[in-house]
Amino acid sequence: VRIRWSRLTTITPQFLLRGAFSEVVLAEEKRTQKLVAIKCIPKKALEGKENSIENEIAVLHKLKHANIVSLEDIFESKTHLYLIMQLVSGGELFDRIVEKGFYTEKDASKLIQQILDAVKYLHDMGIVHRDLKPENLLYDSMEEDSKIMISDFGLSKIEGSGSVMSTACGTPGYVAPEVLAQKPYSKAVDCWSIGVIAYILLCGYPPFYDENDAKLFEQILKADYEFDSPYWDDISDSAKDFIVHLMEKDPRIRYTCDQALQHPWIAGDTALDKNIHESVSAQIKKNFAKSKWRVSYFFCAPGLLQNAKTFLLCLVQCLAKVFGPLELCDLLPHFRLQT
Repeated sequence: VRIRWSRLTTITPQFLLRGAFSEVVLAEEKRTQKLVAIKCIPKKALEGKENSIENEIAVLHKLKHANIVSLEDIFESKTHLYLIMQLVSGGELFDRIVEKGFYTEKDASKLIQQILDAVKYLHDMGIVHRDLKPENLLYDSMEEDSKIMISDFGLSKIEGSGSVMSTACGTPGYVAPEVLAQKPYSKAVDCWSIGVIAYILLCGYPPFYDENDAKLFEQILKADYEFDSPYWDDISDSAKDFIVHLMEKDPRIRYTCDQALQHPWIAGDTALDKNIHESVSAQIKKNFAKSKWRVSYFFCAPGLLQNAKTFLLCLVQCLAKVFGPLELCDLLPHFRLQT
């Protein structure tokens, strides 16, 4: 699939995020002024990884769901592959929870319901995500009632695409026991990951942890986790029951997305309204602290300030994910007038 590059223009000043193998540029469609994110991947970085990016594109092309970041177009040049993605600007899951002043089981239940809806859609399409984790859950916007979005399909797999899933992949701490055991596995691995995410959303720390990966994997293989006091004392038995059914060691009896969506903690009224923000946010900050990113300069050219409001909004949202709440004055040292 190819697009006419002329219908897109990068926002000035350019807004860049750099990863290990790609960078993301903010752009807008000239005709509609719709903002998009362009993932720019050097072809040199793809050498030996062609199958991985082809798989990601094949998966994304099949998807259209309100809680999944969409691939809108593709462009290829001699040196780069450009993926034009839906722009999501609301920040990561944990950051938003920490910023809240009030957070309850019901809030967590609503978040998990959205994730389950999206993953059920994936599974119905024959797609397994294989890397569900909080870092891949982004808010669509900064609005209080913003929906949550699933991103990063780099490790996803289409079931029945010619090979049995047995590759040990994913992120330590979120992978299912059968993956670590290097046994053939199914879409049930995503349900395990959702259980881990639900666990963290209710206490702020992971169910499995050890500095030594071998010991961490041993815990996961045994499904050796607890609902520790005092962190779980105020959490409902229904929430714990929900997690137990998703973090079931045996994938044959582990809850599917359909079953999880019918659980009273999701579909009923058993999720409590008690404010658990103080305890959960303290544990999130303790257990999921980010290292500070080096901030590059951003350039603002005179005469192009019509895009400044949009740019500043995106910039503040991005930097706030790393440094916490920011004021405009905190950003001024990172601007340089270009004449």
